[in-house]
Amino acid sequence: MAKSLLFVLLFSVLLSACIPRGGATRPAFACGGGPAAALPFCRVALPIRARVADLIGRLTLDEKIRLLVNNAAGVPRLGIAGYEWWSEALHGVSDVGPGVHFGGAYPGATSFPQVISSAASFNATLWELIGKAVSDEARAMYNGGQAGLTFWSPNVNIFRDPRWGRGQETPGEDPGVASRYAVSYVRGLQQASGGPHGHGRLKLAACCKHYTAYDLDNWRGVDRFHFNAKVSKQDLEDTFDVPFKACVVEGKVASVMCSYNQVNGVPTCADPNLLRNTIRGQWALNGYIVSDCDSVGVFYNTQHYTSTPEEAAADAIKAGLDLDCGPFLAQYTVSAVKQGLVSEAQVNAALTNTITVQMRLGMYDGDPSKQPFGNLGPGDVCTPAHQNLALEAARQGIVLLKNNGHALPLSPSHLRFVAVIGPNSDATVTMIGNYAGVPCGYTSPLQGIGRYAKTNHQMGCTNVACTGNQPIDAAIAAARNSDATILIMGLDQSIEAEARDRDGLLLPGRQQELVSKVAKASRGPTILVLMCGGPVDVTFAKNDPRIAAILWVGYPGQAGGAAIADVLFGKFNPGGKLPVTWYPQQFVDKVPMTNMAMRADPARGYPGRSYRFYTGPVVFPYGHGLSYTKFTHSLAHAPAQISVQLDGRRASAHNSTEPGRAVRVSHARCDGLAIPVHVDVKNVGDQDGSHTVLVYSTPPGTRWAPQKQLVAFEKVHVAVGGQVRVKFGVDVCRDLSFADEYGIRRIPIGEHSLQIGDLIHTISLHAEDLRR
Repeated sequence: MAKSLLFVLLFSVLLSACIPRGGATRPAFACGGGPAAALPFCRVALPIRARVADLIGRLTLDEKIRLLVNNAAGVPRLGIAGYEWWSEALHGVSDVGPGVHFGGAYPGATSFPQVISSAASFNATLWELIGKAVSDEARAMYNGGQAGLTFWSPNVNIFRDPRWGRGQETPGEDPGVASRYAVSYVRGLQQASGGPHGHGRLKLAACCKHYTAYDLDNWRGVDRFHFNAKVSKQDLEDTFDVPFKACVVEGKVASVMCSYNQVNGVPTCADPNLLRNTIRGQWALNGYIVSDCDSVGVFYNTQHYTSTPEEAAADAIKAGLDLDCGPFLAQYTVSAVKQGLVSEAQVNAALTNTITVQMRLGMYDGDPSKQPFGNLGPGDVCTPAHQNLALEAARQGIVLLKNNGHALPLSPSHLRFVAVIGPNSDATVTMIGNYAGVPCGYTSPLQGIGRYAKTNHQMGCTNVACTGNQPIDAAIAAARNSDATILIMGLDQSIEAEARDRDGLLLPGRQQELVSKVAKASRGPTILVLMCGGPVDVTFAKNDPRIAAILWVGYPGQAGGAAIADVLFGKFNPGGKLPVTWYPQQFVDKVPMTNMAMRADPARGYPGRSYRFYTGPVVFPYGHGLSYTKFTHSLAHAPAQISVQLDGRRASAHNSTEPGRAVRVSHARCDGLAIPVHVDVKNVGDQDGSHTVLVYSTPPGTRWAPQKQLVAFEKVHVAVGGQVRVKFGVDVCRDLSFADEYGIRRIPIGEHSLQIGDLIHTISLHAEDLRR
C-alpha cells in the first residue's frame, strides 16, 4: 500500500471518531427549500406517477432535452441540481465513471474479487452479500457528495468466447448461472422495499448490461463499434437474452444498458423490437434504458445507420432509449422534434422513466440525511466486515485444478524456504481486474505467502508479456535452493481488457518456458498459480508430473494474496468450480470470434460453444474443481415421472404427447411445475470443506437441445464424516425447456437424465392433454 494512501486511511479513521457516523455533506438534490419545495412534485405523500407528471409538465423543451444525457443539467428555477448518472460498481465502488470521486473522507472502497472469480464460488448468498456491502459503501459516498445513486452494474453478458477481454467482468458461460448471479447482485445493490405498483424505494439503482449478444471488443480488426452480430432467434432466446430477462423479471432491476454492436443489422440502441417490445413490453421493465457510452453517436457516425444525426436521435428515442451516455441526444433532439422526427410526448415518456427512478431513490425528497440510508458515511466504507467478506469471497472463488499426490496443502512446519516466482507473484493492481476503484489496501501473493513461510522471491518474468531477455536463471536458482516452489503466472489488463481481446489462449511470451524450467529444477513440489480472467491452455502443466498442483485464482480482489496463501497452506479448503470451459489452443485456431452460433455444426466442422454445445476436447471442463477432501452424493428423493399438463384451449397438433416430441412452454400449465430433488452430500475425507452440488440435465435427443444443461446448484459446508441434505426444485418450464430454431421454447417429452457427480437419475416427462 502506498504511504500516502495509508496516511489518508489512518486519518479518515481518526476523523470518523470526531464526526457523526453519517458525515453527510450533500445538499438536497431537489425539494430542499425555496418556493419549488411546495410544488406537487416535491410532495412525498403523492404517488410517484403524479409527482413525475407534475415535474415534466413544468419543464420547457430545452430543459427536457438536457435531461436526456448522463451529465444531466440542473433546472435552477425549480430548485433541481445537475446530476451525473454514470457511476460504476462492478465488484466494488469504482471511479471508472465520472460520478464517483475518491479522496477526503472517502480515500478508497472495498475491492471485491472480479466477477468471474466470485462466480466460481457458485454461491448465490455470497453474491447478494457482496452487492449489499457495495451498496452500503456507494450510498455512504453519495451522502458525502462523492458518488451518484445510479450504478451501471452488473455485466451479465454470456462469456461466449475465451478470447473476450471483458469475459472477466461476467459470471461465465452458463445462462442460468449468469441469471442467478444477476438477480442476487441486483437485489443486494438495490435492496428495494415497499411501495405500490413496483414504485418502492431503492437504495441504489442497478443496471444490467450490455444488451444483447455483446461479447467481442477488438479482434483481428473487427471492433465492437462496427460488429454486426448475426444471431439466430434460437440463441437469443436460450442463451444471450436469458440473464437479461432474469434481471428484469426476477431481479426487478432499475435499468438495462443497450450495447454498441448491431444485432442482425440493427444497432441495439435503435431496435424497437429489443428495447420497447422486449425489455419494456414482454419483460415489463420498471425503470430506464440507457445507451452504452456514445452508442447513439456510434450508430450514426461509425455504423452510418441513419442519414442525419436528427434521425439517429429520433430512432433511439422511438426505439425505447430513455438516457444517452454521451452528448448526442442533447445536441440533436431539439432539432429532431422541430423536424417532426420524434414528438415531445415521446421525449416525455423517456423522462418519465428516468425521473421515476430518481424519485424511487429519494432524490426529490429533500434533505438526504433525513432519508433511509441517510446515516451511512465514512465509517461504513472499508469496514472490517466488508474487508473480511472480500477475503472470504476470494477464498471461495479459488479453483483447485490439479493436485497430484496430495501435494497441497503445504505444511509450513516442513518448509524452511519457499520460492515465490512469476510476473504476478507480488501483484497488487492486477488482482482487482478492471472496473475497479481504489482499494482499502492490498495483500499481494508474496505478502500472503510470507505470513506462512520464509520466501525466496524472484520474478522470472518482469511482466506478463515476458518477451526478450528475462531473469529466468535467477528464478531457477531460487527453486533449486527452496523446499517448495510457487509459480504465480497468468495475465493482466495489458493482455485482456475492455477493447482488448486475445488472439490465443497460451501463456504469453516465455511464461511456459519459465514454468517448465523452474519445475525441472525445483527440489520440492512445484505449484502453479494462474491469475487471469479468461481461460488459458496449460495442457503442458496439466501433463507435467513435475508440476504437482495447479490453482486458478481469477482476479481475486484486494485480499487476493491472503486468500491464495490460505488455500496453499490449508487454512482454507478450496471449493470453487470453473464457470467457463477451458479450451485448447486449437479451438481458437479454427473458430473465429465473429461466429456467434452456440450450437455445433458437424457439416462445417464447427464445434459449438460452451459446455452445453461444444463437441471438442477441453483442457479443463466447465464445473471442474477439486477439494482437499472427498464428497459423495446419494439420491434421497426424486420422482421417476412428471406429468406436464397442457392447456387444451391452446395446445396444437404439433404438440404431440408422444416421446420424442416437444410441447411449447406457452401451452403448458407451468405454475408449480417443479421437480423435487433431494440429495445427500457426505464428506468422506479428512478435512471439513464446502462443496458445490451441480445438477445437470440431459434431455431426450433432439437436433436443437443442448448436450446437457446446468439446472440447479447449491453451496454447502460439510464437516468431516458429516452429511447434509440439499433440496432442489427443478422448474420444468424454465430448466428443462430449450428454444427451437424459431426461438420458441419447448419442453422435450421423454426421458431426462439428471446428473449429480457420478449419480444419474432418469425422470420421464409425459404430456397430458386436458382436452381428453
